[in-house]
Amino acid sequence: MDLVSITDVRNAAADIAGTVLHTPLLRTGWDAELWLKPESLQPVGSFKLRGATHAVARLTPEERARGVVTHSSGNHGLALAYAARAADVPCRIVVPEGAPAAKVDRIRALGVEVLLVPPARRGPEAERIAETTGAVLVPPFDDRRIIAGQGTVGLEIAEDLPDVDVVLVPVGGGGLSSGVATAVKALRPAATVIGVEPEFAADARDSLAAGSVVVWGEERTYRTMADGLRLPPSELTLAHLRARLDRIVTVTEEEIHAAMGRLVTDARLVVEPSGAVAVAARLFRAAELPSGRTVAVVTGGNVDPAVLAGILR
Repeated sequence: MDLVSITDVRNAAADIAGTVLHTPLLRTGWDAELWLKPESLQPVGSFKLRGATHAVARLTPEERARGVVTHSSGNHGLALAYAARAADVPCRIVVPEGAPAAKVDRIRALGVEVLLVPPARRGPEAERIAETTGAVLVPPFDDRRIIAGQGTVGLEIAEDLPDVDVVLVPVGGGGLSSGVATAVKALRPAATVIGVEPEFAADARDSLAAGSVVVWGEERTYRTMADGLRLPPSELTLAHLRARLDRIVTVTEEEIHAAMGRLVTDARLVVEPSGAVAVAARLFRAAELPSGRTVAVVTGGNVDPAVLAGILR
């Protein structure tokens, strides 16, 4: 399989400049060798803006006129809506009924078309729209443009901390971890890139062990509060992870909860559960990790206010 290269990631960096924030590396007050990469500071509150912006930038003039479509109730839909608006490209987001009203309102506020459908119809409806209108389907992670765009996180880490020893990156569908591992391994071959998953959604860990995609299913992965990490990798992302990720560690729900609290109170970052898993690994799995200068990717801050209130109690 043809994997994304560091050249692809560099091209993505050029494409997203001006729309996506180059997030800083933040030192932590509790760990002298830990830096945070706060993607929660992006205009849409997550790293997803990188891949979405790159995908939109790669459209041909004819594709731009036809627009883009995806299905999402969360960060990917919000990111694509923002990227499409910034580029003046028509956009439709298929949202499953029952999605949080606050998220749907944020997507609508960006001026894109939102279609509410039964949850089981979200994927087929987005595909139907793509087929009937010619709109370009932009998936959340199973796409080379998305992987290259997310890889700019790793590019920035290597530029800002050239002697980084360890990078901890959350793993869900694998787009971010594939891109980060691609960039870091190309620019800092001696560094170790470790994926982090919830114990309740460790399908990427099992997929790497099996050598093929292992699907846990939503009836198992719904148990984790890290809702952004409930999907399994695709064949494309698994190929990247097998080639470039060193390994995966898992964290418990209690550890995710504690990491969120540490980030809110000590780093003054609002984070969602999925965004806290890399820090949870550093806090509670240090014995399983290499020592040295470590960067934990904080992937997003779009947390439900009720969940945040529970963390702070």
